[in-house]
Amino acid sequence: MSRGKKVAIIGAGNVGATVAYSLAMKGSCHEVVLRDRAPEIAKGKALDMSQAANAARTHTIVSVAEEASDLAGSDVVVITAGSPRKPGMSRDDLLMINADITIQVVADVKKYAPDAVIIMVSNPLDVMTYVALKESGFPRERVLGMAGILDSARMAHFIYEKIGYGAGQIRASVMGGHGDDMVPLPKFSTVAGVPLSDVLDEEQILDVIERTKHGGAEIVGYLKTGSAYYAPAKSTALMVEAILMDTKQIHPCAICFDGEYGYHDVVSGVPVVLGANGAEKIFEVTLSENQKERFAKSVGSVQSMIDVLRDKHYFD
Repeated sequence: MSRGKKVAIIGAGNVGATVAYSLAMKGSCHEVVLRDRAPEIAKGKALDMSQAANAARTHTIVSVAEEASDLAGSDVVVITAGSPRKPGMSRDDLLMINADITIQVVADVKKYAPDAVIIMVSNPLDVMTYVALKESGFPRERVLGMAGILDSARMAHFIYEKIGYGAGQIRASVMGGHGDDMVPLPKFSTVAGVPLSDVLDEEQILDVIERTKHGGAEIVGYLKTGSAYYAPAKSTALMVEAILMDTKQIHPCAICFDGEYGYHDVVSGVPVVLGANGAEKIFEVTLSENQKERFAKSVGSVQSMIDVLRDKHYFD
């Protein structure tokens, strides 16, 4: 358990608040600060969570950052701020709105928490991670996007629904962009160590992959007026804890490439070692020709959105 550590969460909506709650319940850090454009709501949630932490007998205090300067001293900054994804809205629709919000928020982080690791959660995830990297000027290992853990968890659950056993023992692997172009990796997916291909036939695996790709949209369809937040928040909290506790655990995270997989200056999700310095190692896994093609399509989708922003002079 890390003591004296501080986590800032910018955006105290469903995802951000649930990240804070998850960290507070485990006592993962000494202090969580919430920053939101609705400070009174953030204050209410912070007070409620601090009381919950006392019920759980953890030492975490949850407070509100009323000024940007209250971000000072943060070890990790989680950014969930942005316009929510609504039914019928693609992640691409959110591009311009959330790029502007991200630039504004990251400018505060750069000024007041220059040594922090940034974890982006806002959509479209991979592009917002790129925007945050460019705006902050931080080294790439300290600007990461949360998507791979979430997508892997969704795939694991859909595998469980197919087979009906092994809950908690299923390890699914996903890489690429967060969205319809993600690249699930059945070859690296197991049930209690047994290869997925020994448990499900090819048609069943393809069905799992399709459902994983649309896992977020399925939840949006049920909720009608919102999107998923329990699984995204827990996935984010896992990243925060790996960084705070310097665990060196391997998780799929979005990061800017510098030659890995043959790509430069574009963000996508790949397995990385998470520690106190952020992404401390990037793994280049062996892909089949089909997976290389799908990964190229996924990277190309992110690149096209970066190009849209570049054409609008976001990165001058």
